[in-house]
Amino acid sequence: MTKPTEEILLSDNNEGTKPESVASLVRKMIALIGEDPEREGLKKTPERYEKALKFLTSGYHQNVEHLLNGATFSVCYDEMVVVKDIEFFSLCEHHLLPFFGKAHVAYLPSKKVIGLSKVARLVNMYARRLQIQERMTNQVARALEDKIAPQGVGVIIEARHLCMQMRGVEKQHGQAVTSAMLGAFRENKQTRDEFLALVGKA
Repeated sequence: MTKPTEEILLSDNNEGTKPESVASLVRKMIALIGEDPEREGLKKTPERYEKALKFLTSGYHQNVEHLLNGATFSVCYDEMVVVKDIEFFSLCEHHLLPFFGKAHVAYLPSKKVIGLSKVARLVNMYARRLQIQERMTNQVARALEDKIAPQGVGVIIEARHLCMQMRGVEKQHGQAVTSAMLGAFRENKQTRDEFLALVGKA
């Protein structure tokens, strides 16, 4: 017995009309590009794509409060905390093509620290949305600033974008690097330089 596929339904303003699923629209798209959506290799592709898209955009169904789930702790520690080389995959909102790479996240605690795994989960939450790298970098930094009120936050994201590797300028070795420096990381050169040295960017 086959397991039913959970569908992503798109809202429709027409009353009494059943919303279309992503899978049904993908099936139409396959036909529009000149393929046969009923041939063996493509018959189940719309449902597979829908399932993949649901996972890749699951960040829309998460929020910071639920993600942290109380994993903040009062600790007498005022040295830098760095979680580096956090791998991530995201979808560029302009072409719906992947961009992927690693994030380096640091903060200077004031009165609280956060569970280390939660930093990686925070990156995942914002990555699993339709994104641009610049916004994602800032969102991670602002979320940490809002939730634990540290002395400062630093985030650096390095990524390769398939929208510029597979199409357009077709530069396979191009890489984008973005940063967000808040509080002490923006105002204090020594703090900023320490962060850059720890993640190999000095």
